Amino acid sequence: MLLTDSFLELNYDIPANDFLHAGEASSAVKKMLNQLGVAPEKVKKTAISMYEAEINAVIHANGGVAHIEIWRDKVIIKICDKGPGIPDVELAMQEGYTTAPDRVRDMGFGAGMGLPNIKRYADRLEIDTEVGKGTVVTITVYL
Repeated sequence: MLLTDSFLELNYDIPANDFLHAGEASSAVKKMLNQLGVAPEKVKKTAISMYEAEINAVIHANGGVAHIEIWRDKVIIKICDKGPGIPDVELAMQEGYTTAPDRVRDMGFGAGMGLPNIKRYADRLEIDTEVGKGTVVTITVYL
């Protein structure tokens, strides 16, 4: 499969509190990028940043949806949820800051590295959030 001037569009549901299937959307995108022959370091950046956003939706927002566009020169990942929103984005971007409940942390998730890791691996990160309405995280990785 070759990338042309058009793009591939993928959509996934992200189930709420389902840690058994959490990460399946990012794994599927990783597999697609590998099949398309995308450079391994770009696949890694995309998979890590998407996985972190996907897990955040599972932990904090009762799930959501992932919309992915794969272009010849970039991947755009949009994770949308109708969760509680992020009251203080600057605080949430700090490494180690977490609001994950103890039961989630006991499973090894929610260490407060989600948003910092997304920022670290994405080439561009936009967070549109409103308390009580939800959050849209848009990640761009240039290929």
